[in-house]
Amino acid sequence: MKPDATTAKDGPETVEDSPLIDKPLKRPREAGARLSPEPAPARPVPPAPEDDEIDLLELFGTLWRGKLWIALVTALGLLASGFYILNTPPTYQADALIQLEEKSGALALPSSLASLMSEEPRSATEIEILKSRMVLGQGVERSHFDWRVEPLRVPLVGTALSRFRLPVLDGLIPARFVRAGEGLRLADLSVPPRWQGEEMALTVTGQGSFTLALPDGRALEGRVGAPASDEETGLTLTVAEIAAEPGRVFLLSQVGMLDAIDELRKEWLSVSERGRGSGILEARLTGPDRARNVEVLDAIVKAYVEQNILRSAAEAEKSLEFIRSQLPGALLALRRAEAALDAFREKNATVGTETKALSDEINRLEARLAALDDAAAAAPEERARLEARLAELKAELGAQHKAERELASLTRNVDLAQRAYVELLTRAKDVEMLKASAIGNVRIVDEPAATPEPVAPKVPLILALGMLLGGMLGSGGVLVRNWMRHGVRDAADIERMGLPVFATVNYSRKGDTGGARRGQLPVVALTDPHELAVEGIRSLRTSLHFGMLDAPTPTVTITSPHPGAGKSFIAANLAVVAAQAGQRVCLIDADLRRGQLHRFFDAPKEQLGLTEILAGDARPEETLIAGPVEGLSIIETGRYPPNPSELLMRPTLGELVAWCAENHDLAIFDAPPVLAVTDPVILGRVTGATLMVARHDVTPLQEVEAAIRAFESAGVPLTGAVLSGFDPKKARSRYGYGYRYAYGKRKEE
Repeated sequence: MKPDATTAKDGPETVEDSPLIDKPLKRPREAGARLSPEPAPARPVPPAPEDDEIDLLELFGTLWRGKLWIALVTALGLLASGFYILNTPPTYQADALIQLEEKSGALALPSSLASLMSEEPRSATEIEILKSRMVLGQGVERSHFDWRVEPLRVPLVGTALSRFRLPVLDGLIPARFVRAGEGLRLADLSVPPRWQGEEMALTVTGQGSFTLALPDGRALEGRVGAPASDEETGLTLTVAEIAAEPGRVFLLSQVGMLDAIDELRKEWLSVSERGRGSGILEARLTGPDRARNVEVLDAIVKAYVEQNILRSAAEAEKSLEFIRSQLPGALLALRRAEAALDAFREKNATVGTETKALSDEINRLEARLAALDDAAAAAPEERARLEARLAELKAELGAQHKAERELASLTRNVDLAQRAYVELLTRAKDVEMLKASAIGNVRIVDEPAATPEPVAPKVPLILALGMLLGGMLGSGGVLVRNWMRHGVRDAADIERMGLPVFATVNYSRKGDTGGARRGQLPVVALTDPHELAVEGIRSLRTSLHFGMLDAPTPTVTITSPHPGAGKSFIAANLAVVAAQAGQRVCLIDADLRRGQLHRFFDAPKEQLGLTEILAGDARPEETLIAGPVEGLSIIETGRYPPNPSELLMRPTLGELVAWCAENHDLAIFDAPPVLAVTDPVILGRVTGATLMVARHDVTPLQEVEAAIRAFESAGVPLTGAVLSGFDPKKARSRYGYGYRYAYGKRKEE
């Protein structure tokens, strides 16, 4: 087991049992001799941690030590989240479902028309149409989204006060600020273009009356339900309802159409498809007013449906215009075909009858020629005559067939022209019926409706984020503070600089002299002698006894790098425990700027002291004050001089040190911080030993190094150091041991 930091390095278990302390110290007085203390046995110094090594136990210990700060910042984060929730107006959401259908009418149209009018749903295209200026502009115009009515709220907390009725604060809030439950509704607002976007303050002046402050400085008075207009600018205003006390102020404005559309598209409206390729569009609109959300979304959805119907009707209208443009040409072609047929029939009225007669005659002649061929004695002249007649009839029959073919062609032309004309008439009637019954290819599945509960702010999420951010900021603050402070963590930090640590004094809550503590300070060695801090002082007494065996004088200067390190606490309690061990002790307050020892022993401030001794105005015997323990004498600072450093450089300081060595076994000089003034260096040159007090987890290592250099540069080596205010809870854990030992009060036998 290693000896504890608060116990003596060698010697008996308790200092009171040491025979070396029970009698006065006898030391050589050779001139020019300096302190050369017997070096204490070197103890193993734990290796310094690697820079890139993260000690999780130390990290957790650092966070645990800062748990109060982390809890405070976390609580502040929760309070900030609660303030944000209370001061944020609730946001509601209205939604509607729209189905995209194929463009096929319910009428019995020809299959060719039905195929032309059918179309697959195009969700992306319809979403863009729904968010277009054409549709949103109609929605803005119908719902008057470009009107703005904002109540005048109290700065910073106005939203919370406008949401919750607080009768206690009503008398403290000016009358112009709107309270919870108060509002105003407009029936008409028309602002000239140059005033669009300008806020106009409407002040309620009475029951049903108001005054509107115009942007040009003039005022317009009006009453609820009656139009109020300004003939000079063309501004018109009709207030439908006022539910507010006189004196309340509302801010009215009308934004431009494009600005309203842009705001609606970016901040209020969102459109998406439910499921890929489903053809179901979901339109959502968020805002602080539930009823207003439904009104605006309903206007937008209806405008979209109407434009879709108009688009379908426009397509039918174009088809009808095309058909009607073709009807005159078809009718003209029919008339021309009929006229050609009639003219041919008038010219060739007997085409059908002559053909039959010629055919009969040809048949008869062919029969006679056949009979002549059968007769043996046929006359050649008769045959020749019949054949000539037959050839003549056949020629006439060929001419008759050509006329019949021309008649058939003319008849066919008339039929085709008539059929085309009738088809166009039929198509025109069908398209007219389609136009008259156009319903578009969209259908509202769910009418716009608002959610009963607000969608924002999300209270659980915000509280969780506030707590999380608060905890992160608190933890970060603890880690940054720990990283920036670089305070002495244990005796090994000081010993690495080549300065031996004579004792480690535990933190004493009762004797804490730091901060803004006022009044008398307790001497813990008297009020609570069994406290661990007192045991550390006793360890310092023992270490100092052996360390000053070769000192020229039994005098020691106690200083620190900075104020608040606990040097006065160490000096006062060391003097008490040394006197309790039977030594003659002289405690001198050498801080001629802001001495603190009088607060420990309740000494009068006007008492002659060190200043008068150094100035030659008093002898040391005349300034001594009896301490609370037998054998302890105290010399106060006296009056604060204007030149402390120059006063300490007088020969009288060496005479005082010699007087202390002749009349006391130990003299303790409580010096000011060395990094603030040069007084400790001056004292260290004439006293037998110099101790530096560093406060655990407070004194930066850089200041310890600077204090060591300050003494070395003056040729005054430091004898050792004292680690004060040691807190076991803040001690490093990477070395694998903890501080568990403690003294308890002994039972009386």
